[in-house]
Amino acid sequence: MTDEMTFEKSHVLGERLRELVPGGGHTYAKGEDQYPVASPAVIARGEGAHVWDADGNEFIEYGMGLRAVGLGHAYPAVVDAVRASLSLGTNFTRPATIEVEAAERFLDVIRTADMVKFTKDGSTATTAALKLARKATGRDLVAMCADHPFFSYDDWYMSTTTSDGGIPSNELGRATAFTYNDLDSLQAVFERHPDEIAMVVMEPVRLDPPAEGFLEGVRSLCTRHGAVLLFDEMITGFRYALHGAQGEYGVTPDLSTFGKSLANGFSVSALAGSRELMELGSRQREQDDVFLLSTTHGGEVCSLAAAIATIDTYCNEPVIEHLYRQGEQLAAGIRERAAAHGLADHVFPVGFPCNLVFATRGPDGEASQEFRTLFLQETIRRGVLMPSLVVSYSHTDADVAATLDAIDGALGVYARAMHDGVEHHLVGRPSRVVFDRHLH
Repeated sequence: MTDEMTFEKSHVLGERLRELVPGGGHTYAKGEDQYPVASPAVIARGEGAHVWDADGNEFIEYGMGLRAVGLGHAYPAVVDAVRASLSLGTNFTRPATIEVEAAERFLDVIRTADMVKFTKDGSTATTAALKLARKATGRDLVAMCADHPFFSYDDWYMSTTTSDGGIPSNELGRATAFTYNDLDSLQAVFERHPDEIAMVVMEPVRLDPPAEGFLEGVRSLCTRHGAVLLFDEMITGFRYALHGAQGEYGVTPDLSTFGKSLANGFSVSALAGSRELMELGSRQREQDDVFLLSTTHGGEVCSLAAAIATIDTYCNEPVIEHLYRQGEQLAAGIRERAAAHGLADHVFPVGFPCNLVFATRGPDGEASQEFRTLFLQETIRRGVLMPSLVVSYSHTDADVAATLDAIDGALGVYARAMHDGVEHHLVGRPSRVVFDRHLH
């Protein structure tokens, strides 16, 4: 336990960042209001599974760049590939030769797609998929899985959330929702909106495995009703299985989007899918009018070099097996320690071992932001930064053991707070959720 840990320099920089950048960061999930007051406001550097803040405090980290860093921070093979690419230039007037290699390497792994287009963030790729779906079907509406938290920062999605300021009213009502593992709920969407659904968007798997026949049923319903099926594999791709969840479960969508671990934290996302749909954005024919993705930095050399090196590492080393093994150790250890503190029903891991999150419940058994914040505060005090329990290829057995020791100490405080009130242990205000959903 590190009672001496201070965040003076970090908080000064965090305050300055809030003066310069709306929200104090470029991703709301990294914002100040997502963390305890007693936590690092900025990170100075990372190596492997460890990060250091501006005050020099060291943490074992489990956010891993919002799941984007699958191999580990500053992973040598990726750093070497990027370093080698720097002498070649970074951006050109015509496509770079590395764009051919990156597309080939990606499609060698994601075998269910015919074509791919790279961009810089997942929202852009997913919105581009919607354009293709609307063009192909002549329809407007989107059916999205209500159990999956985020698909895009663009208006079509954000209009379904409580963060809908600045969005034209004509975007409202263009989306509807269905429930994961409930085929009847999707069938009901098609019945309520006959010949209106352009695209069904969902993560193929998130916290719970698909029920037997569910993904196949979704595929069948989309085909029967003429809707485009999009699998959002931003998280599942290059984490749950080498060939994506679509390859693992043997269900092929019309389109899919990838990002996060694709380039080990470098900025690369991808839209992939059938040639028939993807070529609607090719502009190879006079009648092609879909301005699909036209991004200055989509073919940026250094990030594509990082993507190639990342894919090669996944193909040649047991990365995904390691993620599952370390996640399983964490999950088992947390359950054991929570039970020892009488908290088995209040603090527990959720999800697949390669992509764990954790539940924090108060004395009433309901999810509690106050207790979540306290748990984060106490694990941070003990040298672990874990907004989730997302492991990387760099998390060692020693890292897991140290993490479980920190969690054990934090659970001791949690148990006392259950008895005498969380307010007696939490420093400052509780953390917030980024937004809530209108559609359920």
